[in-house]
Amino acid sequence: MLNWERLRVFAAVARAGSVRAAAEALHITGPAVSQQLRRLEKEAGCRLVEPFGRGIRLTHAGRLLAGSAQEMVESAERAQRELATANAVVAGPLRIGAVASALRTMLPAVLRKLSERHPRLEPALVDGEADDMLPLLSTGRLDAVVLESWEHWPVRLPAGVSTTLLLRESARVAVPCGHPLADARVLRLGEQRGQPWASCPPGSDAYEALVQLLRAHGDPEPAVRYAVADYTTMLRLVGAGLAFSLVPEMAAHPLPPGVRLLPVEPGVSRTVAAATLDGAATPPVEAFLSELRRAAAPPEREPGPEPVRTAEGGPEP
Repeated sequence: MLNWERLRVFAAVARAGSVRAAAEALHITGPAVSQQLRRLEKEAGCRLVEPFGRGIRLTHAGRLLAGSAQEMVESAERAQRELATANAVVAGPLRIGAVASALRTMLPAVLRKLSERHPRLEPALVDGEADDMLPLLSTGRLDAVVLESWEHWPVRLPAGVSTTLLLRESARVAVPCGHPLADARVLRLGEQRGQPWASCPPGSDAYEALVQLLRAHGDPEPAVRYAVADYTTMLRLVGAGLAFSLVPEMAAHPLPPGVRLLPVEPGVSRTVAAATLDGAATPPVEAFLSELRRAAAPPEREPGPEPVRTAEGGPEP
């Protein structure tokens, strides 16, 4: 019989591609991972890994076993979630995917609050684009995905997936302070024709939203010269005078030197939402959604004095 714990460690090695990365993912030492691999090979009666450069790679037998080991790990996690649901306990694994702008601004505080309220919960987080993460949600490899959807270029949801709206926000165009358009009160789409842009990589929601927006306003071949994964880098490129960038409110702070944000006409906005599988609202997922809604809610305003009215009925200057 193959030992379950060793199979779990082997699946982590196969998934991560190295002993070191697997050890970090499992929160154990590298020598402990290597020892489990040697014992598993002894149980299996064959080599599962072999030296490759400074690391290792799977043998043919190792590749065959890796698929079954990963299926067993996923089955065990699914069983743990089902037990948690049955007992209404917020515990066990919670696998989250998120777009980078939400990950940088919302998710750290949300995960901290979750860990404080539910110490037995085991959240794991990856970043990516909706097109890459939604298939993982559909197949049960992720439990929730925090995604963006531009109102003029909405994300396409797979069957059986629904979303919880978290917030709706406007986007602005970031321009270099030394550009002739930087002094404008508002940027009317079409005025920027021929300008270079910085955006997320091709295929991402943000890239497609930008390209479709510019095409709809008289720029058939937008010059997206800088494809980077995060808005912070885009804003630095703008500050260096190299490009314009379309930036949602969530990602616009802190604003680096040399950048001015201009409102856009017509207005451009996006929504941020949490996608989950229909009928898969486990206690960990429900706790996560609740914490997300709390984080996205606008702060309550302190009650203040009523404005003094003039004789004409308006506020006193």
